[in-house]
Amino acid sequence: MQPRNMSMSGVVDLAAVKAAQEAKAKAEQARAQAAREGGTGAISPADLVIDVDEAGFERDVLQRSAEVPVVIDFWAEWCQPCKQLSPVLERLAVEYNGRFLLAKIDVDANQMLMQQFGIQGIPAVFAVVAGQALPLFQGAAGEAQIRQTLDQLVQVAEQRFGLTGLAVDPDAEPGGAQAAPERPAGPYDGLLEAAVQALDSGDLGGAIQAYKNVLNEDPGNEEAKLGLAQAELLQRVQGVDPQRVRKEAAEKPADVQAQIAAADLDLVGGHVEDAFGRLIETVQRTVGDDRDTVRMRLLELFEVVGPEDPRVIAARRALARALF
Repeated sequence: MQPRNMSMSGVVDLAAVKAAQEAKAKAEQARAQAAREGGTGAISPADLVIDVDEAGFERDVLQRSAEVPVVIDFWAEWCQPCKQLSPVLERLAVEYNGRFLLAKIDVDANQMLMQQFGIQGIPAVFAVVAGQALPLFQGAAGEAQIRQTLDQLVQVAEQRFGLTGLAVDPDAEPGGAQAAPERPAGPYDGLLEAAVQALDSGDLGGAIQAYKNVLNEDPGNEEAKLGLAQAELLQRVQGVDPQRVRKEAAEKPADVQAQIAAADLDLVGGHVEDAFGRLIETVQRTVGDDRDTVRMRLLELFEVVGPEDPRVIAARRALARALF
């Protein structure tokens, strides 16, 4: 599976948000299962650093990234800077005590992964969070810089994706940790999976209907609400001319529909704060039905990003100030 790029500012991605929503439940289930079996569910410090190859990448990196941020150290035996950097990363993986997992990939033996990540030189360090890949740094780096980057990574992973890391037990046997139990099938899993498949295939109308079918039976289903909000957003921007939309928004700051259309494009492009800011400013300039129209669209965009996202929390405060 080819990794997808993601900056720390983030882009909207249904798979990432879905993985983040399930991560906490998965961790809780693992702890409950371990308690029933008389164990701790914790891993050994030795299991915080793993060697990964192409065959195990999806299992050891992509799937694990739904539980914990996975830092990838691309290295080679002939690379002298790698021999300086790798021991630092290994030591910090143990010191951070489960807040991230370190995956070491030998580029000579795994050139396909090197190409997929677009690596031009080593050492190169990436992270994968909830299935999303993002570059951390390339080349030699001082320990202070590495710590600062790792601190930011674990903060983003926890605040934006709900990933709090792995439990570590110094007395646990290396390799003894069991995989988290599968989430029991829910009554709407078939419809939700069909909706995601429709999204992946570009059938936005089918995805929207599938999510609505779930919500008709279960109005509080968070996954369906999130999926519906994103599918409707993608449908709104499908086929639009971005240059025309942005030109119209710039020329007509008082035009509610022009600002709403531009905000949709902002969000799809990953400019979350710009989208929120544009609509909050429009709320301040409008009254009556126009103001309510803008407010409702802003609430829909909050659903796309997720209620626990710090940017949504800040925008809600700003919206309250604008309204009252």
